[in-house]
Amino acid sequence: MLFQLLSSPQLLIVWLLGIVYAITVHEFSHAYAAYLLGDNTAKSQGRLTLNPISHIDPIGFIVLLLAGFGWGRPVPFNPYNLRNPRWGPVIISLAGPATNIISFLIFGFLLKIVLLNDLVSGDNLLITFLGVLIYINFILAIFNFIPIPPLDGSKLLYAVVPQSYHHFLDPVQRYGPWLLLFVVIFGGSIFFSMFQTLYNVALRIFG
Repeated sequence: MLFQLLSSPQLLIVWLLGIVYAITVHEFSHAYAAYLLGDNTAKSQGRLTLNPISHIDPIGFIVLLLAGFGWGRPVPFNPYNLRNPRWGPVIISLAGPATNIISFLIFGFLLKIVLLNDLVSGDNLLITFLGVLIYINFILAIFNFIPIPPLDGSKLLYAVVPQSYHHFLDPVQRYGPWLLLFVVIFGGSIFFSMFQTLYNVALRIFG
């Protein structure tokens, strides 16, 4: 995908802005949820901010450009500081994808309003930008539900699996980032096809 974007500087800028937005609100939402639940770890490390520099993971950013799905820099939190140590991490994990889904809906309906009322021409860059925001926010939300660290799905996995079985998950936690890269490299086309199918189904919400 990156090679296609390089042929159009305007399109590349639109994609970069879309990626930066989606990752920033995703990671900020994690930090804000942790803060609301009683943990100041993310705040003390400068993550309770909408500054994109604090949230961009170089590898996840590049993968998002190359493969169409990726991740941001994980937000740290201490579960022992949370008012609910077991389900607090789940709430924090869901906050990121939830924000992306809300963004997906907002930009989707905004694009529908623009198109239905002919507010701009079909080749206007605003149309492209809204389309990119819709796509990236949806893909980032769905991709993060994969139960492999550092993705949000891994926190959900730890919450639903009984404590006595957590030792089976420790190797996945330890080598999660490398496992995720392996999955992306060797299963990227499969994941892209699955995400594209889900995305096409989700677009029916807008009629």
